[in-house]
Amino acid sequence: MTSLPGGPRVVRASAMMPELERDLVDRYAAPSLAELDGVVPGVEVAVVGFGNGVTAEVMDRLPDLRAIVNFGVGYDANDVDEARRRGIPIANTPDVLDDCVADVAVGLVIDVMRGLSAADRFVRRGEWAGGSRFPLTRRVTGARVGILGLGRIGLAIARRLEGFDTVISYHSRNRRDDVQYAYATSPIELAASCDVLIVVTPGGPGTQGLVDAPVLTALGPDGFLVNVARGSVVDEDALVAALEDGRIAGAGLDVYAHEPRVPEALTGRDDVVLLPHVASGTVETRRAMADLVLDNVERFLSHGVLLTPVD
Repeated sequence: MTSLPGGPRVVRASAMMPELERDLVDRYAAPSLAELDGVVPGVEVAVVGFGNGVTAEVMDRLPDLRAIVNFGVGYDANDVDEARRRGIPIANTPDVLDDCVADVAVGLVIDVMRGLSAADRFVRRGEWAGGSRFPLTRRVTGARVGILGLGRIGLAIARRLEGFDTVISYHSRNRRDDVQYAYATSPIELAASCDVLIVVTPGGPGTQGLVDAPVLTALGPDGFLVNVARGSVVDEDALVAALEDGRIAGAGLDVYAHEPRVPEALTGRDDVVLLPHVASGTVETRRAMADLVLDNVERFLSHGVLLTPVD
């Protein structure tokens, strides 16, 4: 397809959940970018789902683009700097997924510290029936928890972990004056002071490789890493090396540097819990995210403003 009657005002810039795709087509006759050839005038809003975002090349193809609406909190798949330079605002879907992501983060903490997934595999392999004993694990209650990025999701995680009598500290770009948790001045200081480091900071160039070899070394051989943020925030090679060398005790991961590819060095380890980027993946949350995308598109087309702009 190269054109539509009257021309589309909305395009689907990447793959997305079928329900959202159907709603965009029904409401706006929104084609996918792959259906359009060359330069497409008249498109005002690009909706980003999973995978690829809106690049400078895509912006060149859509000369009348006025807004990008992103399904999800993370919007770093888009060329944010170029969008800002062109005056194109970006919306994401905050708040509606906070609880589910926080639930998964806590689940990963419990799983990796108590070895639940590893114990499940132990039983399924017949090792328990064969007389082997599963090794002792680590206690969650009372653990020292460091949260890297105490935004909405980080705070939701902290509130949940208070129920386990954990000692919580955090590092963010700015100290918060509305919490009593101890503030660490750097990721290294935070890692050195905790038993489990939970990564919740946004992705993008500013946080690329923020959790690197020195941070992992500071976490120590009894420390665990949990990442529900972006794979880019953790230096994946450094993580693999730290696990192989015993410089950290384990990791619980929902995100990876090159999704959906997961390093083979991680897939065979019992001290690592691997999820396929599903922290927000509940029926209720994904529907709420889709509704917020649609509300942003409608508000922009009718009033020229976004409901949930970033920055």
